[in-house]
Amino acid sequence: MTFTGFNKDDFDVFHIPGLESRMEALRTQIQPKFHQLGEIFAPVHSLHLGDPFYVHVAKHARRTVNPPSDSWVAWSPQRRGYKNMPHFQLGLWDTHLFIWFAIIYEVPNKAELGAQLAQDTARWINEIPSHFVWSIDHTKKEVLPHQDLTKAKLQHHLERLQQVKKAELLCGMQIPNHDPILQDGEQLIAYLEEQFQYLYPLYHATRLIPMG
Repeated sequence: MTFTGFNKDDFDVFHIPGLESRMEALRTQIQPKFHQLGEIFAPVHSLHLGDPFYVHVAKHARRTVNPPSDSWVAWSPQRRGYKNMPHFQLGLWDTHLFIWFAIIYEVPNKAELGAQLAQDTARWINEIPSHFVWSIDHTKKEVLPHQDLTKAKLQHHLERLQQVKKAELLCGMQIPNHDPILQDGEQLIAYLEEQFQYLYPLYHATRLIPMG
């Protein structure tokens, strides 16, 4: 099946009131596209990184009242999950599509990963494109534009990753929901493949640390 991209109705799913109604729309409208993208990019990640990558579409199974404000597909080299290790995500908020390289709070060896990434702070500042963004909380829309990030500020966030139990750090980019590229599936896939290339060095660096 050809990937058709995302349209306004897809982003409007996150305005549907009620957990059950929004989850039904996610299952029927969004998740099939996530599964498609999952299968498209898993071999791409594997080719560039040398690990097998498995597809994980967010189920939001723990939610009992509040409907999800965003949703995503993730890739990790672990068949049974992704949250406990560095991984990649692609997802939607109502306002934008995002991709991330993510180290979230469930990762048990965040301190070692943060220390490893901190050895190359200058490299990340210089090599990550200016239109990229960082996040310290994957559950919030707020981001830190890379173009505003100094070496000292990035060092601070990497130190926080090492010291604070619930700390997170994500790097990636966003596409506003009105961007025409979102509705051209073929063009969108090609563009996203280019963008993921900038995140692969971060993953390569974390591979030097054994998963705890």
